[in-house]
Amino acid sequence: MQIREMFAKPIDRDLQGVIIVGQDETANVKQELEEYVVTRELQKHFADFFAAYKTGIIGNTSKTGVWISGFFGSGKSHFLKVLSYLLENKEIAGKKAIDYFTDDNKIADPMVLADMQLAANTPTDVVLFNIDSKSDSNSKQNKDAIVNVFLKVFNEMQGYCGAMPFLADLERRLNEEGKYEEFKQKFEENYGDAWTDSRQDFDFIQDDIVDTLVDMDFMSEAAARNWCEKAAEPYKISIEDFAKRVKVYIDRKANNHHVAFLVDEVGQYIGDDSNLMLNLQTVREELGKECNGKVWVIVTSQQDIDSITKVKGNDFSKIQGRFDTRISLSSANVDEVIKKRILDKKDTAAQMLRLLYGQKATTIKNKIVFNDGVEKKLYADEDDFALVYPFVPYQFNLLASVLTSIRTHGASGKHLSEGERSMLAMFKESAMDYKEHEEGTLIPFHAFYDALENFLDHSHRGVIIKAYDNSFINPDHKTKDVFAINVLKTLFMIKYVNDVEANIDNITSLMISDIEDDRIELKSKVEDALKVLQRQMLVQRNGEIYVFLTDEEQEINREIESQNVEMAEVINKASEMIFEDIFTDKKYRYPAFNGRYAFGFNSIVDLLELSLRKIIMIQVLQLYLILHLR
Repeated sequence: MQIREMFAKPIDRDLQGVIIVGQDETANVKQELEEYVVTRELQKHFADFFAAYKTGIIGNTSKTGVWISGFFGSGKSHFLKVLSYLLENKEIAGKKAIDYFTDDNKIADPMVLADMQLAANTPTDVVLFNIDSKSDSNSKQNKDAIVNVFLKVFNEMQGYCGAMPFLADLERRLNEEGKYEEFKQKFEENYGDAWTDSRQDFDFIQDDIVDTLVDMDFMSEAAARNWCEKAAEPYKISIEDFAKRVKVYIDRKANNHHVAFLVDEVGQYIGDDSNLMLNLQTVREELGKECNGKVWVIVTSQQDIDSITKVKGNDFSKIQGRFDTRISLSSANVDEVIKKRILDKKDTAAQMLRLLYGQKATTIKNKIVFNDGVEKKLYADEDDFALVYPFVPYQFNLLASVLTSIRTHGASGKHLSEGERSMLAMFKESAMDYKEHEEGTLIPFHAFYDALENFLDHSHRGVIIKAYDNSFINPDHKTKDVFAINVLKTLFMIKYVNDVEANIDNITSLMISDIEDDRIELKSKVEDALKVLQRQMLVQRNGEIYVFLTDEEQEINREIESQNVEMAEVINKASEMIFEDIFTDKKYRYPAFNGRYAFGFNSIVDLLELSLRKIIMIQVLQLYLILHLR
């Protein structure tokens, strides 16, 4: 049976590897809700969030801030989007968003489900956005940048002009007086194009705006001209006025109406700017105070709130006080998500895999062996094998460590550093590469490199690319599946990881690609490949450990190799290090006879003959003592 035939869902189906906030295609939303896996960790986070959100539904509260933190691959953006679907509870493909959770029994606790149902039934305007993409290019230099972005998305949510708040104010005033539709109709008659398509060209259509406002008797021509002139001035709004504007909006809506601002990557946007942090916390505080629990600010950050900013002297406890509900996501249960969304098997395939494991369990355990003392999970039993196959359990934690270490050490490009790749996508793409293989195939660790390659910095990716053009490494000039290059990919993946030592035995285990692989033969191939890579200066050996060399590290090694150092300088330096730092005693004391005989020696010695001289010296001393002590 081919690997592709084993999965319950087609492995080559379109599946988003990254959740993009603001993307709202019905097919994508339906898939997200259907396949969203509520892990053990998320069960608690849903409980905490909706318990807090409930307080603003059944009563009044000023504690309306939620901070969602987590590192790469923890699912912050996905969690935020799912919250937006549940709070808005709009109909997706004939079902309400909450129904995807109730029908599939995603939530174990009925009390939590009741809180979620209460929130879903409460009318809510959801404003979901990535703050960096919504802000102006130079807005960070403005200490009111945060409130300006909030105003922009709030206006857009109501259908007003987001880019030019003075136009939004005009539209709001027209709407409040019931004349907005009339204005749009008359403008289109005068100008020829729809108002919403033309308003961004304000500088060029001022005359048409004035004519429209005059024709509908909303303003005199002088007043309209005066308004246009003032509109060109910088727009300013205080946080207090913004909060009052939102309060007016929800009061007009009535019926316990809520507004939820869901802001992605706010920590990255703020960085270490104390003004932006202050602006954010004040926005949250004023909205909570003014709107009494009817307006929520829910943000995500790459790290926890204490570490996203390095502003000295800032009172972090005060900052945290603005976000009373804090949710910290981890990648601990990422394997649970991957198993359910990607690796779920058909019944017949699962049964076949259980039988296969029963026959080959000992063989597998003998072939995948690590000797560095750090736990690497293997298959627990036949059920675990059927669930995880064609992957190996250790790959979940190891790949997570690889992705984190790559980002930490700056080996990733911009997209990876922003979470553009997820472990979900990497497992899926790796499985797709092996989908034509038969049962018994195990996906080796280097397979994940191909899913990651296009998002790496050139100093790392370039080494692999050049290796394909190297005739010593790739004599057959193959475009893929070159064994030595696969070893090189493996070494890159674990270069910065502490979970696994890059020794020959461990590299061999990472390279296992079939249950029937001969480990001794594979180890020999790995050794030969490492020798070739060393000779081409792509890999360096430190004791028993092999290290992938980046372009910069290779250049340093070449510079070292090209330096011509006189042997006398080497001997003098080595002599200095040995006889000044290690052997500080300038005399050799013969251990026999209670060390009563000591002999001075010249510390400037030929180190190439040091061992031989030591042996001869000892023998001469022994002979001398024997002859003179008789």
